[in-house]
Amino acid sequence: MKPSATSAVLPLWSRLHGAQEHAFAWLLVFALPGAVLLLSVLALWTWVPHYAHEGSLPVAMRVAEDRGGAQDPASALAAVAREQPVLRRDTYLSEAPFWFSFTVPAAQPGRAAVLEFPSRHMIALACWDGERLAPLGEADRVRQQGQLFDSRAGFGLRLQGLAAGAPVLCRARFIGPGRLTVQQWDEQALQIASQAFERDAGLLEGGILMLALFVFITALINRNPSYVLFAVWLLINLRMGALSAGWDQQWLGRTVPLDWLPRGRSVTIALLYVVTFALFRSLFRAELAKCAAQRLLNATQWSCVLLLALSTTLSYAQFLPLAWLATAFGSLLLVSMLVRIIMLTRSPVAAWYGAAIAVMLLSSLYEVVAAAFGLQGWIASVNSVTAALSSSLLATMAIAAQLRQEHQQRVQAQDKLQHSFEVMPLGLFTLDLQGRFIAANPALRAALGPAVLAHGSNHWDHHFTSMDWQRMLQSLSAQPVAEFELAGHPGARSPRGRRFLVRASLAGERIEGSLQDVTERSLAIERLQFLAHHDPLTQVLNRDAIRAELDWALHASAANHMLTLAYLDLDRFKLINDLFGHYAGDEVLRQVCKRVGKLLQEGMHMGRMGGDEFIVLMPGTSLAQAAPICQDMVDAIGSQSYQVGDRSFYVRGSIGLIEVARGSSAKDAISTADRACREAKQSRGSHLVVFERDSRALQEHEAEIRLAGQLSASDELQGLYLEMQPIMSLREPDQSLNFEVLLRMRDPDGRSVPTPRLITAAENSGRMGVIDRWVLRQTLAWVRAHEGRLQRTRFICMNLSGASLNDECFVQDAVQLLRDYADVAHRLCLEITESVALHDLENTQRFIAQVHGLGAKVALDDFGAGYTSFSYLRDLRGDLLKIDGSFIVNMNQHPANVAIVEAIVGLARNLGMKTVAEWAEDDATVQTLAEIGVDYVQGFAIARAQAPERMLEAHSSADFVSDVSLLQSLLLQAWPVPQDWLPPGRGTH
Repeated sequence: MKPSATSAVLPLWSRLHGAQEHAFAWLLVFALPGAVLLLSVLALWTWVPHYAHEGSLPVAMRVAEDRGGAQDPASALAAVAREQPVLRRDTYLSEAPFWFSFTVPAAQPGRAAVLEFPSRHMIALACWDGERLAPLGEADRVRQQGQLFDSRAGFGLRLQGLAAGAPVLCRARFIGPGRLTVQQWDEQALQIASQAFERDAGLLEGGILMLALFVFITALINRNPSYVLFAVWLLINLRMGALSAGWDQQWLGRTVPLDWLPRGRSVTIALLYVVTFALFRSLFRAELAKCAAQRLLNATQWSCVLLLALSTTLSYAQFLPLAWLATAFGSLLLVSMLVRIIMLTRSPVAAWYGAAIAVMLLSSLYEVVAAAFGLQGWIASVNSVTAALSSSLLATMAIAAQLRQEHQQRVQAQDKLQHSFEVMPLGLFTLDLQGRFIAANPALRAALGPAVLAHGSNHWDHHFTSMDWQRMLQSLSAQPVAEFELAGHPGARSPRGRRFLVRASLAGERIEGSLQDVTERSLAIERLQFLAHHDPLTQVLNRDAIRAELDWALHASAANHMLTLAYLDLDRFKLINDLFGHYAGDEVLRQVCKRVGKLLQEGMHMGRMGGDEFIVLMPGTSLAQAAPICQDMVDAIGSQSYQVGDRSFYVRGSIGLIEVARGSSAKDAISTADRACREAKQSRGSHLVVFERDSRALQEHEAEIRLAGQLSASDELQGLYLEMQPIMSLREPDQSLNFEVLLRMRDPDGRSVPTPRLITAAENSGRMGVIDRWVLRQTLAWVRAHEGRLQRTRFICMNLSGASLNDECFVQDAVQLLRDYADVAHRLCLEITESVALHDLENTQRFIAQVHGLGAKVALDDFGAGYTSFSYLRDLRGDLLKIDGSFIVNMNQHPANVAIVEAIVGLARNLGMKTVAEWAEDDATVQTLAEIGVDYVQGFAIARAQAPERMLEAHSSADFVSDVSLLQSLLLQAWPVPQDWLPPGRGTH
């Protein structure tokens, strides 16, 4: 065939094949079920019933109740004869025997007649020949003998040997609301009716059993406990139908023992009540919460427990009225709630379920009413059999509606899931076990590229670098859900590769997961982690990180690793910030760190301690190796200018280098390196100071550290004592005995501890305030103890440290001590340095006012050493002005110093203050100070520090001068001054 002909035939064949499939589907789905339905309707409407038969005729009878239950057939026959003939007699729950008699009716010619006693509540029957009282037979629900037989819901009597008009006496026993009737049947018609009865019973039992089994299997598959309850409810309905139809003595083709029947009927009725209520609450739990009937439902639930308990204890006749009441109440309650629920939900499934339960409830209610009022004719038309069939059918429709609804919900959920899958900003994917992408939403395709599902580029390893597919699979094998962060391949948009957060789980033969682009977050986290350990300005390690590195290095150095530490400080860097702003200073710091960083070798670390101070950590480097590196750092810092905008700066740096001893702490190592750096800043050479292990400076510093530790270890101040240095008046040398209290200390071996070391250690250990309290208390106590020998003493100077004066607790304690020693406080003169006074001028003014108020004096120490000495004199009311010793030493060789001291003396005199010149080391200096007009002089030219006992032995400060010619010269120059040497209102009593 030609290609053109082939191309023309193929579409035609496809259309024919499609039409054939549609026609076949229409035939099976629509035409065939419709034909079956039409045929069934036609059969019911026009065809002859298979079990067609003639009906029965009622037979009149006389009935008497044997209330005592002790009558024999003869006496019973006489009792029955006195009764009027009736066609039916109700037992009204009586369980006493009923005797009844009737005459055998005439049969139709050619047909055998039988009698039937159709009562489902009759449990036993015995009959006698009414003339001779010969037994005709006995029967119960288990066995029959004689001419009696089991017939449908009751019993039957064959009339062989009994002529028409012959009397028959029978005795019947009932359980429940029975009705006694006698029906005449054609034997063949009764057989057909019995076959129809057995067929209906079988169909009912088999159909409902299969439906219950279907519902139970559905419950297991769907794991729905409500369906299990529904299956049980169907079985209870089946037993109620059997009870109503009169074949409840059978179960699955087996005969129920006779003694089980009464109790079984009670329990069945109770279970129907209980299971119906439980099913109702289970099916409509959510809807019942909206109906606000919780209390009523709880009360009904307790009635279920009570009714079930009564069904196992009461007799059937006692229990049945209670069951009627409970059924009537429960039916009305549940039906009313069902109506409200259906109106509230308007759900077809709820309507079908509600209809099934309502049919059963209404039929039960109807049967209760009919039985209670003797309306047995109604029961024949509507009873539990029809209720069971109807409710089962409605239940089937409810299950079908629910399955349809669930299917629609699944379809809607799938549509919604598909929509979410498409619009989800998070990347979603599905992988097979070979690592190939088989599904990806738009967000994933946007993250990994549009070709992620294309053949050749759909494998996991094609898109990720940090975790290959095998590692991914192993991770999922070890745990149900794996979450990890990985990197993608570098690209034009992300040279370093984008980072993704992946969460995946194994789902059968596939792997489901999500992917989120966390590049920005990862970079932010990395930045935060970097900032947690690095200085944000210079990018070197911050204080905490460099300390951590030092701690680790100290731990490693315990294994014989060398460790050197350099402390770098920029000289007068504050001037750049003050003159050109912090921006310029920050830029200089960044450039300094770049220059130093280029000189660092592998394993070395640089960290910023704060401001312009840095630490360089050099593990595994000896002092001999580290010193040239540090010198190169100093040269690199100061050799070239720093360009910031259109300005350039020169900055120098000083470095203190130490070798960290084994077992040292990080704090001590940094403190020692800082000490070396301070010495480097004071040096005028290379700006590098190296503390070798046996160097004097290192020994001094280590001694300071040990002393600081001793001061911190105990609250007791051991080894401290006081000395006193005379302060001689240049105007009346032999008339005053003034001095300054000096702190001294001896170590446990009795050696003197240098005072600068003691002060430094006390400040570093935070014990300076404690020491100043001790000095103040000791001084005041000593003055009080020897006040009688200190009549020529006008003031006793005592220096207070800046740390103490800036401590509010110390200030309060000092004021309290002055109050405690108020009788001698006027002799005390507390010295305050200029730097301390300017740190908090307002606080210093307040302290001076308190001291003056208690009678003590105040001296401004080290005047002239600062930048603002003259300006702060306006605000501080001092009594003495102590001129800084740097102006006094060798002042005769420096005329400028003489002029400065002379100016200070004139300024103090104008302000009403006396002057004291410190560090007077020779006679010529003392002579010059006297000529200038300085009031008091202190120094080695007068006397060194003395023991307190020596001060008590002296008549005046002049007693300590060893140069007689100097003393004579001063005495000749002395001129009288008033006894009250202080200006009015200044610290005197």
